[in-house]
Amino acid sequence: MAFCAKCGASMNDGAAFCGACGTHVTNAASGTQGTNAAPSSGPQSVGMTSNVAAALAYLAGFVSGILFLAIEPYKNDSFVRFHAFQSIFLSVAYIVFSMIWRVVIGTLLGAGMGILFTLFNLVWALAELAIFLLWLFMMYKAYNNERLSLPIIGPLAAQKAGL
Repeated sequence: MAFCAKCGASMNDGAAFCGACGTHVTNAASGTQGTNAAPSSGPQSVGMTSNVAAALAYLAGFVSGILFLAIEPYKNDSFVRFHAFQSIFLSVAYIVFSMIWRVVIGTLLGAGMGILFTLFNLVWALAELAIFLLWLFMMYKAYNNERLSLPIIGPLAAQKAGL
């Protein structure tokens, strides 16, 4: 098994480019680029790298997080497990926050406080935008092989992932 000199990701034997960062691979032993001295025999497995799997764990919230905890090559990868658990916990936190917020807005509407209702809806729209941007940022960080730990849920995800 070869490893990328730039990012350290594992690569298949005979790979010309790193699947994680795209760097062109040079074989130090023979001086040739992209080839190894002994070509591997048999079929090579084609799959996602850990960073792609970790980024995709955020794609559909807790559904994709659970999916990557169940898929065989990725359920044993601590990097993917961390991001899958963090995706699940982030989704659950969003759902709980959304339910509580909707109860507050419903109470204000029922109490006849139209101005506060409008203000809270505006704040909710800004909160939704912030959550969406956080979701994109987490996918970006996972894709760049960074283990960004969110407050409160990050340590829980690390504990569940066995880190």
